[in-house]
Amino acid sequence: MDKNRIREIIASRAAKEINDGDVVNLGIGIPTAIPAYLPEGINVTLQTENGLLGMGPAPEEGHEDLNYINAGGGYITALPGASSFDSAFSFAIIRGGHVNVTFLGALEVDEKGNLANWMIPGKKTPGMGGAMDLIVGASRVILTMEHTAKGNHKILKKCRLPLTAAGQVNMIITEMGVMNVTESGIELVEINPEFTVQDVQAATEPQLIISPDLKPMF
Repeated sequence: MDKNRIREIIASRAAKEINDGDVVNLGIGIPTAIPAYLPEGINVTLQTENGLLGMGPAPEEGHEDLNYINAGGGYITALPGASSFDSAFSFAIIRGGHVNVTFLGALEVDEKGNLANWMIPGKKTPGMGGAMDLIVGASRVILTMEHTAKGNHKILKKCRLPLTAAGQVNMIITEMGVMNVTESGIELVEINPEFTVQDVQAATEPQLIISPDLKPMF
């Protein structure tokens, strides 16, 4: 499956987790594709942690405004009524519990809901960014990520990389399926019809709980 198809599957399914009236934070990478799949008529306020509430879609090529970028440095637009502010105020919104859901990527996640998504020891990194605050400040934390990396497991029994935060992940959405993180482990609740349960399990290190109500992902 090519990268564009993977991105489309994950982003389109993630958009269904957004409710009318939500304040939503989008992380770097796959999460930035989610707005393209929001249902028409839904009222959503998108936040970028570098200081904008009311983020709009990416601008058309040639119409970029250098004053408007997201946390990953990509060009964005501001919708009518949007407000901009400094990072301190932006993180006060996050830490104050005003973000309903954040969508983040992951290097690793484990069956306890621990997340590692900011560094690989020995490799240069600019820092953790806003992920640590988002994962503990948002009401729901949903990971949008490829199921494996070059065939290696990313969903583990226990994270090996330095953690971003512990026990905060609620849901994992990959190209293979949708999984809830529960006290008993990771529960597969939706599956991409292109794969079997055995395929998903083989690509996942911990033993999955298979929902009795398992349904197609789309």
